[in-house]
Amino acid sequence: QILGEEGFVVPTLRTIGIISDTTTLTSTSFAVVMGMTYNFLPFMTLPLYASIDRIDPRTLEASGDLYANGFTTFRKVTLPLSMPGVVAGTLLTFIPAAGDYVNAELLGGPNTTMIGNVIQSRFLIPDYPTTSALSFTLMAAILIIVLVYIRKAGTDEVV
Repeated sequence: QILGEEGFVVPTLRTIGIISDTTTLTSTSFAVVMGMTYNFLPFMTLPLYASIDRIDPRTLEASGDLYANGFTTFRKVTLPLSMPGVVAGTLLTFIPAAGDYVNAELLGGPNTTMIGNVIQSRFLIPDYPTTSALSFTLMAAILIIVLVYIRKAGTDEVV
C-alpha cells in the first residue's frame, strides 16, 4: 500500500518530478526489491547490532588515539570485529530470500520471475519431478554459495 497510487511515496515522487504521472511503482521489480528489503531488514540488523554491541569501546578509542580518522577506524577496527554479525546477517537474509516467492507474487508483475515462483508454479501444475529437481538444485546452489562465503569471510569455525 505504501508504493500504491494512494500511498505517500508515489505522489511525493510525482511532486518532486522523479516519476511521471503515468508511472506506477507496483507490479515492478523495484517493488519486489523494496518488499524484500522491508521483510528481511530485521534479519540483517539484529545480528549486526549484536555484533557491534560486543565491540569494546576502548578499542575504538585506541584507534582514535593512534590518529585514525573515522573511516579508517571503521575499516580497520569496526568492520573486522563485526564480521561474525555480517556473515550471520547475510546468511539469515540470503537463504530465505533465494526461495522467496510471495513478494514477487504480490508486488511483481507478470515479467517479474524468481526461482521461488518457478518452483511454486511447477508444484501447482503438478509437475513433481521438475519441482523436486529445481528445489534440490536451489538447495545445492545455496549450500555451495554459503560454504564458499564462509571460507572467504574467514569464519571457518561456523562450519
